[in-house]
Amino acid sequence: MAILFCNFIKPLPLLLLLSFTDLFASTLSLGIGINYGQIANNLPTPSRVSFLLRSLNVTRVKLYDADPNVLTAFANTNVEFVIGLGNEYLQRMSDPQQAQAWIQQHVQPYHTQTRITCITVGNEVLTGTDTQLKSYLLPAMQGVYRALVNLGLSNEIYVAHPHSAGILANSFPPSSGSFRQDLSEYIHGMLNFHVQTKSPFLINFYPFFAYKDNPNEVPLDYVLFQPNQGTTDPITNLKYDNMLYAQIDAVYSAIKAMGHTDIPVKVSETGWPSKGDPNEFGATPVNAALYNGNLFQRMQQNQGTPAKPSEPIDVYVFALFNENLKPGPASERNYGLYYPDGTPVYNIGLRGFLPRMDYSAAKKNAFSFSALLLLMMIFLIHF
Repeated sequence: MAILFCNFIKPLPLLLLLSFTDLFASTLSLGIGINYGQIANNLPTPSRVSFLLRSLNVTRVKLYDADPNVLTAFANTNVEFVIGLGNEYLQRMSDPQQAQAWIQQHVQPYHTQTRITCITVGNEVLTGTDTQLKSYLLPAMQGVYRALVNLGLSNEIYVAHPHSAGILANSFPPSSGSFRQDLSEYIHGMLNFHVQTKSPFLINFYPFFAYKDNPNEVPLDYVLFQPNQGTTDPITNLKYDNMLYAQIDAVYSAIKAMGHTDIPVKVSETGWPSKGDPNEFGATPVNAALYNGNLFQRMQQNQGTPAKPSEPIDVYVFALFNENLKPGPASERNYGLYYPDGTPVYNIGLRGFLPRMDYSAAKKNAFSFSALLLLMMIFLIHF
């Protein structure tokens, strides 16, 4: 992996920048989504982020809200978005009028130019302590879905909820995966919803946590996708060479145990921090580079899990930038592939460009991306 991230400092070579961007966009596809978190006060503008992600040929982005500045900055690109409704909206979304009003305000004005494919309703609610919030979750999902149906958008946008791995009672062996009994009433209704709406089951998996909590028992190579002896499921005799795939198959088993075999599982978050507190074992740039770099390579190969080999894994990596205002341990602020100034946190063999100048909406209206590319080609021919 000798290719480095690049960052042009001077505004003059913008046309050259577009040349390289288009070149790499045509030859490199990550085959992976990116979580674009914004809990920070030092991030680049959305228009610059749009340029960066297109230079990486990232075509799938997950937001935690429905930021109109971001959706506008990605207008007329091939990037598709997952947008989010925070937990604070759940009670209101069971009201059909409020759900429809939210979509009319936050989705319809942008959907014609920026492709929105999913609305996540809440985040990791079932592993929280708020029982009332749990009871709001499914009605909120149903309310948002009904609003999409009424507005003619249900065939283009699905509704889902990202779960924490904490909803699992058992994850190994993968064939014995099961959900927590105290959550079964909530999960059963949600699974029926996914079947009815033909939507996927989303879950956030971080093998880092397993290693951090038991560094003497969990093999580091196993969680980092490095060569290792792996583990074998004694029931299915399937061999697993990494923890993430085992966790995904455990979810499939848990879903099957509740009577469903036709709900796809997608990983809405996974990643590895490059820095942590002294007790956060394994949070280093080397390990973060290995985890994400190896994961990217596998996704480019369209791999499936041992139990679902013909179904390519769908993953959103967390996260695009380090976010300096996130609460919690130091690791929470150090999951980014990039520092906010556009320099890489570590090298994982990708090339991306964050222009120093702000590629503003006015400039976008004056010159399309393709028009600028044409100008660049003329520039190269003459100079």
